[in-house]
Order: sequence, then C-alpha cells, then structure tokens
Amino acid sequence: MNSMSRILLLLSLALLAWAQAPLRAAPRPNVLFIAVDDLRPELGCYGKSHVKSPHIDRLAARGTLFLRAYCQQAVCSPSRTSLMTGLRPDTTKVYDLETHFRDTIPQAVTLAQQFKENGYFCTGMGKIFHSGKNDPASWSEPHRENVGGALYALPENQKLIQEKRRAAMEKGLKGPAVSRVARGPATEMADVPDEAYSDGALAAHAVKTLERLKEQGQPFFLAVGFQRPHLPFNAPKRYWDLYDREKVGLAANPYLPKNAPPMAGTNWGELRQYHGIPAQGDLTEAQARELRHGYYASTSFTDANIGKLMEELDRLKLAENTVIVLWGDHGWKLGEHAGWCKHTNFELDAHAPLIVAAPGAKGRGKPSRALVEFVDIYPTLCDLAGLPKPAGLEGTSLAPLLENPDREWKRAAFNQYPRGRTMGYSMKTDTHRLTLWVDTRADNKVVATELYDHQKDPEENENVADKAEYAGVLERLKAWHQGGWKGALPEAAR
Repeated sequence: MNSMSRILLLLSLALLAWAQAPLRAAPRPNVLFIAVDDLRPELGCYGKSHVKSPHIDRLAARGTLFLRAYCQQAVCSPSRTSLMTGLRPDTTKVYDLETHFRDTIPQAVTLAQQFKENGYFCTGMGKIFHSGKNDPASWSEPHRENVGGALYALPENQKLIQEKRRAAMEKGLKGPAVSRVARGPATEMADVPDEAYSDGALAAHAVKTLERLKEQGQPFFLAVGFQRPHLPFNAPKRYWDLYDREKVGLAANPYLPKNAPPMAGTNWGELRQYHGIPAQGDLTEAQARELRHGYYASTSFTDANIGKLMEELDRLKLAENTVIVLWGDHGWKLGEHAGWCKHTNFELDAHAPLIVAAPGAKGRGKPSRALVEFVDIYPTLCDLAGLPKPAGLEGTSLAPLLENPDREWKRAAFNQYPRGRTMGYSMKTDTHRLTLWVDTRADNKVVATELYDHQKDPEENENVADKAEYAGVLERLKAWHQGGWKGALPEAAR
C-alpha cells in the first residue's frame, strides 16, 4: 500500500469513528432571572421616551419584548407565588400578603426548585418571593434577601423611623404592626453612591455572584430581585437629576371610570402609611409631582443596576449562553383612577413589563403583541433549558413566540383581585377588558360588571357594561370568560 493509500485509509477510519461517536450535548443555558417590584411598563422600550431606561431598552433590543403581558393578581405575594409555581391564585389560594403557598399547596415544585432538581445551581437574592416568605426548597444555598445598603440614607430619616419604632413598641405593638406605623417619608433623594441603598448593594453582590458562578462551571439559575420602584421612592440624587419636576406630568385621568362599581377602586392605603401622606383625602399637586418624580428616579436607579448585571454578563462572556428574563411583578397607578399603588383589576395594575432574551432565538429584537401571562414564564424557561415540566402547570410556554413574535396566540389573559367576600375576575382580550365581580359566599353570583372598550377608551375611563350597543359584545365575552384560561389557549396547546 503506497503512502497516499495509507493516508486515505486513516482519514476514512477517523471519519467513521467520528460519525459513530455520541454527539456532545450542547451546554445547558444559564438563567438570569430579574424581578422588579412595582415596575409599570412605562419605559423607553414601551414607547415612553420621557422615562430614562437605556439598559432595559438594550435588553429588549436583544430579546423579545412582550407588549401585552399580565400578572395574575396585582399585589406582590399572590403575583410572585403564581409566577414561581406556574399556578393561578385560585389554585395556590394565595390572595394576600400573609398566606404562604407551602401552607396551601405544600407539594408544589417552584420554578427555581425544578431547575435545582435537574442539575442547576440555584441561588437567589433580594425580593423574589414576597418579603419574609422565602422558600428554602427552591435554592441550592440560603437565599439572601438583604445583602447590605440601607432603605433610607439620610440620617434625619433614619432617626425618624427609630423614634416611630420606639413609640410603637411602647404602645405594645409587635412585628408587622410596628413596621406599618414606623414608616419614613414616601421619597428620599440623597447624594450618595448607588451602594448606599439596598438595591445598589444588591447589584454589586449579584455582579460578584456571577463571577463565582462562572468559576463553579455548573449551569446556574440566578434570581435577583430589585425593590425599587416600590415605595419608598428612594434613589441617589443623580437619578432624580435625570428629570425636571416641573415637566413631570400629572395623571390625565385622576378619577374613577364613569359607571364603575364601588369595589373597582381603592383608597391606596399602602401609600397612606408613609410619613407626610394624608390618612384620607387627595394629595396636593406638589405631593403628586414629587411622587411621580420619585417613581421615575427609582425606575432609572433600577435600570442602572440592571445595566451592571448586563455588563458583567458580557465581560464574563456568559451572555451567549444565558437566558435573561426581566419582569415587573405588576403595574402601578400614579394618580390615575383616583388612586395610587396597585390592588385593582384595572389595566394599569394588571399590565406589567416582560422581556425574555434567549440565545439563538430567531425573533430576537422584535416585540410581540401576543397576550401573555406570568404563569407562562415557568413552562417557557423549562422549554428553553430542555427540562421536563411538572404536571399541572397552568400557563403556556412562550418559546414559540421567541421564534415568531407575530404568531397567533391566546385570545385572552386573566387576572383577579379580592374585595372581602367579593372576587373580581378580569379578562383582557385584544379589544376589551371584562371584569365580573362575584359573591364568593353566594354561589359566585355576579354582583357587578365592568366592560372597557380598549379600541375607543384605552385608559378605561368609562364602564360601558350597561350600554345597549355593547350587549352583543358583553354576551360574547361572558362566554369566553366562562370558558376560562383553558378556553383562551392557542389551538395547538389545548
């Protein structure tokens, strides 16, 4: 055999061995899971150029921005519980801030827990579940809600809170009751470094954690929960300086919708707990402007902290194998509908930001108008990581929308909010929002109805449920509502 024949034989044997060898599995993607408290979709990437959010906007440009994403209940614990379990509030039975899902559905497997049980190193910091309602089963190492920094940076505000706490304890108050009455001002502007506040310290800790996780070499699920722009609106001065208070607009509709039932609105008791806010009645125009200014400053502060995580991902060369999810746990009112805070079924409260950036997704950089829900996040991440999905999840994987953001999707998204013995079940469609208020102690008898025409009235300023010209629309939407979330699924997912 001549030399050329031997070379050809060796090449043939090498190619045969390569073809018969098992294919090397692609590395499983990491997950960077970013939660933001009380963040409404008033951001540059949502077309709101008056808000300075360059880092979130950059993330939207490299992923899929969901223009119409909805939480399941517009308050922290129920929303986060629903997202983290993939189950709706009527399944978790978590409707308030006190109930822990391990007491109502103890066998539930959370999103982080599913990753942990399938080979991921799962670590969380900041506010992921509701404050004080952490779930040890979800994490590979103890979750750290507080990693440094302060809620208030100014000494005079720190002193005020200490004096209030002392007075409350002298009256015999304990635990959460003390916290409720020992609140500082609703805003603070301090000329301090970012790390002086708790969210700035959290971002610094998350950056260090990313470096540690890369060195470990194990696929990771890193959850980082920022609290701003939740009250109090405290942020370093540099972020307040991004906005001119005189140019900060006020709510265009500071009144309840015409014909709305009494249970539709709130008395915004959350805000009223803060020092200087009246216990009853309206705010002054100066107070309203200060709060809106503070909300925007806090939003830009969180945007900067998110930017630090993005920059570190790029520096560590982790971005191309990391799925990034950014979500705000619900919306927020800034004076609209005679209210502040959340706690309603209005579009302002149920509609929240959602961005999913998945490496290699064909639809990257193109926003989606599909109606999606926070229960969809759990199955989506399982699909993107190639993990099995636990039985009983009540959402639909958004993975197909990451490939084609324009594809046909759900016909409706669902949320709810309780008012004592009355539960408001709300459904957002492409053109309307329908809310049925039912008496939970009287066989769910409908006691009030709201219908908003989003084509003519996107701000929901008039309830048209009793108007004769909407009778046909109302009956059609009630039938959809009766079909529930399963009836709203795309045909392929039923």
